[in-house]
Amino acid sequence: MVLLALGITIATAVSLFGLRHYLLDAIDSELTMSRDGLQRSELSINQIESLSSLAAIVEKISPRRPGAGALPPPESVFVAVDARGRAMDFAGVVPTERQRDLARAISDPTALSEETGVREVKVNGDPYRLVGARLSDGTTVLISTSTKAVQESLLRALKFDAAFGGLLLVLLAMITLMSANRTLRPLGDMVETATAIAEGDLTRRVPGRHDPVIEIEQLRLALNAMLQQVESAYVTRERSTAQLRRFVADASHELRTPLSAIRGYLQLYERGMLGEPAQRSRALARMTGEADRMARLVDELLTLARLDQRPVLRLRPVDLSRLVRDAADDLRAQQPDRPLDVAAAGTVLVQADESGLRQVIGNLLANIRTHTPADAPVRVELGRSDGGEVRLCVSDEGPGMSDEDADRIFDRFFRAGGGGAGSGLGMAIVQAVVRSHGGAVAVRTAPGAGLAVTVTLPS
Repeated sequence: MVLLALGITIATAVSLFGLRHYLLDAIDSELTMSRDGLQRSELSINQIESLSSLAAIVEKISPRRPGAGALPPPESVFVAVDARGRAMDFAGVVPTERQRDLARAISDPTALSEETGVREVKVNGDPYRLVGARLSDGTTVLISTSTKAVQESLLRALKFDAAFGGLLLVLLAMITLMSANRTLRPLGDMVETATAIAEGDLTRRVPGRHDPVIEIEQLRLALNAMLQQVESAYVTRERSTAQLRRFVADASHELRTPLSAIRGYLQLYERGMLGEPAQRSRALARMTGEADRMARLVDELLTLARLDQRPVLRLRPVDLSRLVRDAADDLRAQQPDRPLDVAAAGTVLVQADESGLRQVIGNLLANIRTHTPADAPVRVELGRSDGGEVRLCVSDEGPGMSDEDADRIFDRFFRAGGGGAGSGLGMAIVQAVVRSHGGAVAVRTAPGAGLAVTVTLPS
């Protein structure tokens, strides 16, 4: 609005100045032509009076049409002055009061007649453009034209421009306010959405509108994407917090059981209730077993903690086929009656940490050894996909798992059915190790259909 008002003001000033210059230039040209014509004629005042009388006679003999006369217009003043600057009678006509005022406005008529330009004077407050012509007998003739009409025209033009400019400003103000209100309405939606999210409603998003401004629509999309990230981060944090609480509770429970057993045997020993050597040997064996169980649990927890911190792996070429065959031999030694089929011929090299992969294969087979009957068949397959990825599949024909248990198989301290042997950290370690190598773990199971775990490692 301010810029437009300034532009209208400058445009009006320039146009009025140009119009004034044009009109005054036309008046000055007419006055200059009249002065030059008189001076070139070299007439005296008496000769001009004679010509004026002859013109009057001709006018009476042959009158002209109205409007075609040669008399000067009403705003023009023609007066002859003497050397002292007093108005003279011309053709027997006494000078009018306006002619006398014009003569008195000029202090030096002789100097005026020698000027080539046009002078501006004030006569009774009205502006005039004035030139002087010197006749052959030394008489000075003053020729002037009033510019009052020019000023009135400029004033009317100024009023018109001001009225039109004011109307234009009012219209622009209305259009600007409506357009700004419509354009900025999405920003109000963003403020409402941000307020709702600050109050706890993380599901709120900035709604879209018809015919949006491109920049504001881009801002809306970026803000919604950011809000989606904030909500996801919040949900992830809440889930992590819940998992941490459950993890601490499960770890406390797992450690409390062996500690309670060891404390109980120690209290029996202190009270002298283990008098027989066989009883003491049995108690010592039980405490040693519980201590070993605690040691294994602590080792597994430390392994998970290191994997959570994304340690630097000691990567080198590892023959995964050899690790599979070694783990299968260990399973045959522990359960010689279990049917075991191994499809891992040849050499399958991967860039990996050997101890981590041994732990993955050992945990998968230990999970089968612990949770399936001793006569349940086991199959271990190793190969490469068309894309070069290494795939290790360990499957059994055991009891399988329900969908609910399968969804939680990688949770820490989770044991199917809420009980069973083991610490419940084996599959969590498998997933952590595989992910640290850039791979993935998938599970396929159903009640009564066994369990198949597929490990995929990058080529």
